[in-house]
Amino acid sequence: MKIKENLKQNLDWYKNQSLETQLSLFGNFLEIAKILANQLMEEEVKEKAGIRYDREKPSSGRYSRWGSNPGSIRVGEEKVKIKVPRIHDNQSLITESPERYQKLRSIELPSESLMKKIILGLSQHDYQEVVKMGVESFGLSQSTVSKAFIEESTKALEEFEKRDLGLYDFIAIVIDGKYLSKENTVIALGITMSGEKIPLGFIQTTTENSKAVKGLLKDLLKRNFKYTEGILTLLDGSKGLRKAVDETFGNYALVQRCQWHKRENVLSYLSQEQQNNYRGKLQRAYSEPDYQTASRKLKEIITELMKINRSAARSLEEGLEETLTIHRLGLVEQLGRSFTTTNLIENLNSQLKKYWAE
Repeated sequence: MKIKENLKQNLDWYKNQSLETQLSLFGNFLEIAKILANQLMEEEVKEKAGIRYDREKPSSGRYSRWGSNPGSIRVGEEKVKIKVPRIHDNQSLITESPERYQKLRSIELPSESLMKKIILGLSQHDYQEVVKMGVESFGLSQSTVSKAFIEESTKALEEFEKRDLGLYDFIAIVIDGKYLSKENTVIALGITMSGEKIPLGFIQTTTENSKAVKGLLKDLLKRNFKYTEGILTLLDGSKGLRKAVDETFGNYALVQRCQWHKRENVLSYLSQEQQNNYRGKLQRAYSEPDYQTASRKLKEIITELMKINRSAARSLEEGLEETLTIHRLGLVEQLGRSFTTTNLIENLNSQLKKYWAE
């Protein structure tokens, strides 16, 4: 009971806030782009102004570091904020941004093959390979960058991927997977007290099996992911995901089954005409803010379905209570839209599909 109370208190901040779902291609790739852009500009600054605080300067000290300005690069349709270093020419007295900044202002989204290699490299923790693929995604050949750049970028990427998650106050974790080009990618997305959505990690696996997913979650714990005050866990109906969550978080996890997946599973047993009717009925039942009312209406639908399609009725009945977790917490009006479906990751997955045909 204390866990539920703590979780409810932690979630109260969410009142009157809207959850943005504009996750671009992949949160990690945006960070990769940001890391590589910073490293590419830093390499140019080093070539002209030398290593920071080093007395020996190239070009007889003609160039000096001159702070930085806020800037941005565009990755596909996403604008990514970065700090742009400035270089001062002590002869002409002109201060400019690195030439590479202009070349990096607009970056095309990576090709299908590159994106696959990047995701495979991240899932295997092969950060040097990810950096090399990232450079190619910028339209640069690996021969145009130095060995030191590859090494420093690899280190920066590894530090980001292994960053301390204990610095965040997570209240929820969304776990979902999709088959992409015959490969299953399971993604974990954290939601913080301040509403920030943070891609935590992912794995490529043949199925949503509990052992593989548990390995992903255990890796989050090693990075100090905090859950002992209660963590709301949003899942679809996968038994593998559920088993991994139970074995990792135990009684600290409150599971909210995805209502969208539940509805679509139920409708899949029905004719087109019946689907049109029951899609609205299910949506209206789940939209009820009161737990007792929502539960009663859903059980009435089960009774109706038993008369026309027992498979659909059993599908709705299975795990029904876990689709009403937010209702039992009394937070439907505040959180229902965001926390009752895995659409956060569905949105991210839909963008991944630009690269991989199902």
